[in-house]
Amino acid sequence: MSTHEIISPLPGIFYRQPAPESPPFINPGDTVESTTVIGLIEVMKQFTEIYAEQTGQLQAFAINNGEAIEPGQIIAIIKTDS
Repeated sequence: MSTHEIISPLPGIFYRQPAPESPPFINPGDTVESTTVIGLIEVMKQFTEIYAEQTGQLQAFAINNGEAIEPGQIIAIIKTDS
């Protein structure tokens, strides 16, 4: 088993859910595919989907919902089988 860090490609505000009243896209412990959306980054009213990038299990988020994020900052950690 190894881990994969999902890194922010841009600065902005990180959101774990598509809207304030919606449930999170995914929670720690959930199984993910490479195409699973784990969150959004908002930059000047434009939203960019962030994908898991690897198949595995989401271990943890390294940033809280609604917090500012910078490029290169870790968003989440995925435990992979490889």
